[in-house]
Amino acid sequence: MVEAKLNFQELIEEKYWKKIKLKINHFEAYEIAEIIEELDADDDIILFRLLPREQAKDTFQCLSHDKQEQIIEGLAQNRNKITSLLNDLDPDDRTAFFEELPAEVTQRLIKLLTPEERIITTQLLGYPEDSIGRLMTPEFVAVKPYHTVEQTLNHIRRYGHDSETLNVIYVVSNEWKLIDDIRIREIILAKPEQTIEDLMDNRFVALNAFEDQETAIRVFQDHDRVALPVTDTDGVLLGIVTVDDVMDVSEEETTEDFHKFGSFQDAIVNPLKAHFTYLYKMRIFWLTILVFMNVFSGAAIAHFEPIITSAVSLLFFLPLLIGSSGNAGAQSATLMIRSLAIGDVETSDWLKLMGKEFLVSLLLGLTMAAGVALVASFRAPEIMVVVALTMVLTVMTGSMIGLLMPFVFTKLNLDPATASAPLITSIADISGVVIYFSIASWYFGL
Repeated sequence: MVEAKLNFQELIEEKYWKKIKLKINHFEAYEIAEIIEELDADDDIILFRLLPREQAKDTFQCLSHDKQEQIIEGLAQNRNKITSLLNDLDPDDRTAFFEELPAEVTQRLIKLLTPEERIITTQLLGYPEDSIGRLMTPEFVAVKPYHTVEQTLNHIRRYGHDSETLNVIYVVSNEWKLIDDIRIREIILAKPEQTIEDLMDNRFVALNAFEDQETAIRVFQDHDRVALPVTDTDGVLLGIVTVDDVMDVSEEETTEDFHKFGSFQDAIVNPLKAHFTYLYKMRIFWLTILVFMNVFSGAAIAHFEPIITSAVSLLFFLPLLIGSSGNAGAQSATLMIRSLAIGDVETSDWLKLMGKEFLVSLLLGLTMAAGVALVASFRAPEIMVVVALTMVLTVMTGSMIGLLMPFVFTKLNLDPATASAPLITSIADISGVVIYFSIASWYFGL
């Protein structure tokens, strides 16, 4: 792509417009998008404006949101070009683009749409944020159960050109309530005189337009489908959601959870383009909280100053022990957050998982205790028993904290990803210090 970028850069500088138009036809939309992303300002808009209408639509959908905004701004002086582009975009892609724009910009661009496309867009934007309704497209093919196979195929030929996918044809009643979905293969292989009702098995999976998009991710994971129908609360077919849109949402959700797990207050934008003040505000909230939490660790250490003074070698193993507790907790939390997110476990399973985690963490603690005891036998044999016992208890404590926190956050209707690694580590640090020096005080009789 670097070579292609340089090539187009040279052609643009030399103003060889015909050569560019001929050359660009040999590239796929995603390849053109990659080239545009790398081109210098103004050159990217020039290349985009030279694309044929259909190619421009496909390429625009592959661009990053920042680049999409730049293209729109660059085309601002060409009202006809913007109007054609926005009207040609698939409704779900257009909605996703509008959602990221300031409200006043969105309203201005909606006015450029045709009356029909404007109705579709405002309808999609009317659904709650992050709902399946925002994700769906109303471009699909539906037939009635009394249609014959021959009538259905004629219907597909007439109306299927704008459909998002033709892998599945939907069957609706006269009131447009979803009755069934039929794979196109079954229709093609059926006899022309058969009715759609003959092919129906009345088994289908549908999504509710008002449900969260994460529900769509789970349903697609459970059912091997290219697309799923979306209905309202009365079962009326409103649109479909395709697997490529759900994959995009899944990637966004994973990124968001990853950021939260790292104690970022908001999802990260491109750090190269974000202002340093934004990056500061995004990170300072949790870091400040964690600073005050770690004050308790210092208070605990100060409380055990007599035992530390009498056995200074205890400090040698303090970072290792509390670090092991935090690492065990982060591992356990990562496993639980993922399992809750994809639906492998429910909040009601916490007690059963606690029992299993108790055994696992005990074995982990004993194994790690053997290793740390071996090290202590050479460096500070007088505290070998203390560090071994502490390792077992801190690993078990950290693991239990890591397992329980996602369930607690879920029960409180908070995002379990907020039970982030730094937060768990801080709690494990405090408990680790108390456990370590309490055992030492007991062992040495102080």
